[in-house]
Amino acid sequence: MFSRYKKNQVSEAAPVQAKAPAAPVAPAAEAAPAEQPAARRPVQPKVAAKAAPADKEKKRKERLADIKLEMHRALLDNLNLAALDAASEAELREEINDITTETLQEKGVVLNRDERRTMINDLYDEVKGLGPLEPLLKDETISDILVNGPQQIFIEQNGKLSLSDVTFKDEKHLMRIIDKIVSAVGRRVDESNPYVDARLQDGSRFNAMVPPVAIDGSLVSIRKFKKDKLGIDDLVNFGAFTEEMAVYLQAAVATRLNVIVSGGTGSGKTTTLNALSSFIDNSERILTIEDTAELQLQQTHVGRMESRPPNVEGKGAVTPRDCLKNALRMRPDRIIVGETRGEEVIDMLQAMNTGHDGSMTTIHANSARDGVARLENMIAMAGIEMPLKAMRAQISSAVNLIVQASRLQDGSRRMTSITEITGMEGDVISMQEIFRFQRVGLTPDNKIIGHFTATGVRSNFSERFRMWGYDVPASIYEPFRAE
Repeated sequence: MFSRYKKNQVSEAAPVQAKAPAAPVAPAAEAAPAEQPAARRPVQPKVAAKAAPADKEKKRKERLADIKLEMHRALLDNLNLAALDAASEAELREEINDITTETLQEKGVVLNRDERRTMINDLYDEVKGLGPLEPLLKDETISDILVNGPQQIFIEQNGKLSLSDVTFKDEKHLMRIIDKIVSAVGRRVDESNPYVDARLQDGSRFNAMVPPVAIDGSLVSIRKFKKDKLGIDDLVNFGAFTEEMAVYLQAAVATRLNVIVSGGTGSGKTTTLNALSSFIDNSERILTIEDTAELQLQQTHVGRMESRPPNVEGKGAVTPRDCLKNALRMRPDRIIVGETRGEEVIDMLQAMNTGHDGSMTTIHANSARDGVARLENMIAMAGIEMPLKAMRAQISSAVNLIVQASRLQDGSRRMTSITEITGMEGDVISMQEIFRFQRVGLTPDNKIIGHFTATGVRSNFSERFRMWGYDVPASIYEPFRAE
């Protein structure tokens, strides 16, 4: 009956044990009258009648989940997994349909058309995809998938988190999907190494933490990869910043100012960095360094590097600092570090100070001033003993611009501040804010009311812009005046 994707030798001595057909669940409303005393009040059968459909549906779902699990085991027993890579989707779906039909007949289970189609799709996702996560990954409106154990999967849509109706069968089912993801990229996760950072086939960022560290079941977070890169025009249309700010940023990136994009988790730092990189000239050689490759640069001359964790023996690690040191020997015009979070900060600042103008990176911070303080802390964590004044002089000389990205309470993402670093005043790094997002209030449905405005301060790099051929109009620095 089966095609070439069925195993050649299947033991007939031990077929899948057929279970007796599931007896239909009698509605509680029908069973109740036979058992109730005549004196019972008539209101109680009505309550039972209301509860029966929900209870019946719940039991049916549980039964379907058990059947699907048995179907998956049957597929693993019958399919020639080594030959699946050469199979087309249509061929594999036909094969799954054949095996499912035969197994359901053996078990005496009858499914309607929609249930059968859903089961075949789920089984295909189990064999070739990531099981219950597959529909969520295909949904373009979902930006984050957060798994808190097998029975709780949250999704983020339009900046808001909600609980989905998708679940795993149990912890073993969830662990099987995690192992499938990490083994595909040469990583591992188990009790001795309970956390892992990886990348899905489509580029989405994947992080998992498993028991015993994760107490109530494995924790998984997936930051989905956007196939269509958002450009400056898209971000302006979405209200992330204004055209005046875009004009300023274009001049800043094109004239090779060193830029740091600062913000919290999920604030849109990587998206902003991607958009800013579109202003880089196509003739420049760019090297990117990331823990998990997320940047989508469209230039011709781009070299991408990704750090690597240690292997089972604790050896073979390649840190972002190792990549950065090597990048300096590869004749880059610009270096872009996906995120600076540790000792590589000193090498990044050195690169910015020694002929690699126009380099960019992101850091976690809540404001431009906090960003500078975080740079100081990271230098200290690198174990370099340096006087505070010398450390700040290094930062003020290397960094020209801090772009602050924030995620507001209504889920929207805004470029809330653009700040220039102008030098040192005594022992303090001097800064001036050029643009900011001014909050005014909240609508009744909790949407942020506000507007972008210039501060009225003229850019310290205006002459540099003019010398490079970017005639930025003085009008963009004029504060917003509400009518």
